Amino acid sequence: MIALNVIPTKDALITSFALSLPRKINTMALQAGIVGLPNVGKSTLFNALSSAKAQAANFPFCTIEPNIGVITVPDDRLIELEKIVKPQKVVPTNVEIVDIAGLVKGASKGEGLGNQFLGNIRATDAIIHVLRCFEDDNVIHVDGNVNPVRDKEVIDTELQLKDLESVEKKLSKSEKLSKSSDREILRGIEVLRALKDHLDQGKNARAFEISEDEKEKYINDMFLLTIKPVVYVCNVDEKSVVSGNMYTEQVKEAIKLEHAEILFVSAAIESEIAVMESYDDRLMFLTDLGLSESGVVRLIRSTYTLLNLATYFTAGVQEVRAWTITKGMLAPQAAGVIHTDFEKGFIRAEVIGYSDFTTLGSEAACKEAGKMAVQGKDYIVQDGDIMHFRFNV
Repeated sequence: MIALNVIPTKDALITSFALSLPRKINTMALQAGIVGLPNVGKSTLFNALSSAKAQAANFPFCTIEPNIGVITVPDDRLIELEKIVKPQKVVPTNVEIVDIAGLVKGASKGEGLGNQFLGNIRATDAIIHVLRCFEDDNVIHVDGNVNPVRDKEVIDTELQLKDLESVEKKLSKSEKLSKSSDREILRGIEVLRALKDHLDQGKNARAFEISEDEKEKYINDMFLLTIKPVVYVCNVDEKSVVSGNMYTEQVKEAIKLEHAEILFVSAAIESEIAVMESYDDRLMFLTDLGLSESGVVRLIRSTYTLLNLATYFTAGVQEVRAWTITKGMLAPQAAGVIHTDFEKGFIRAEVIGYSDFTTLGSEAACKEAGKMAVQGKDYIVQDGDIMHFRFNV
């Protein structure tokens, strides 16, 4: 399927690819930040993420800055599309991972690298929180013994204290208007007071029960740190990768109200996989451990979901490519991810579902079977859609 069509007039139709147009390419630029105390395996895990070898056979990795990596998102659907279309090249999508500066107690007051740490977290869209869940006398814990729940609480406390500052500041402004009979203002004060009590109890804002509508009205403008979506990565020893251990059970109990995901990953195993040259060797290594895929692959997929992202495809003989969008994005916005002109001059999108395309085996077969839908500006793009855009230049 050709990626896009340019329509300069109502009567003339010219087919073109984005690479031939002036460079006005949009990017999602959503980031997940890795956080954790010293010696929990944060840097080891980031380095493993930074290796393309850990993710797929031939997909690339690049570094924007020393602490930012653009990580390829593994997607088996690309492999299937490549088999059908036989393009000249295949381009996967990616996600940015940021290695956040270290944290010490008192970060919320600016101690250590506190201001940098909190500033970096605020700039990210989601958090990957690494917790040490393994014993090793050769790796000294910063607090003397292994206790992942305590480690979690150290970072949580600093983030909660910073969030409290934000909530108290907004609450003070709102209370000055409390003489007003405006129901919205009064309800906002009520919500902020409840949220303040919630944070005072050592709970993260993501565990605060509130409707999405009220969250949008009263909370989102504060850009709270503890409201960001999070995945807890338990760095375990080799024997605990599949089923976990007593430490991972403690973490599960501690996060049960946060609506957060938990993953078991061995940073030591991932670092071994990262230096293997052969994809087959890496697969054999994982098989010997009883694993179907690496922890890094699972973490990348989890991060993609955490950021509320989805993928659509363009498929043609020159290129099969995966494009990143946020879930719920409309067709013109999705077109704009390829090129800003596609959104500005959007006319319609021709859409084939991934399952229909792979089942029927070609664009022509999908058209003949009535499986290609013509969608307008109100169409919400679905994960896995194969899309063909038409637009005016």
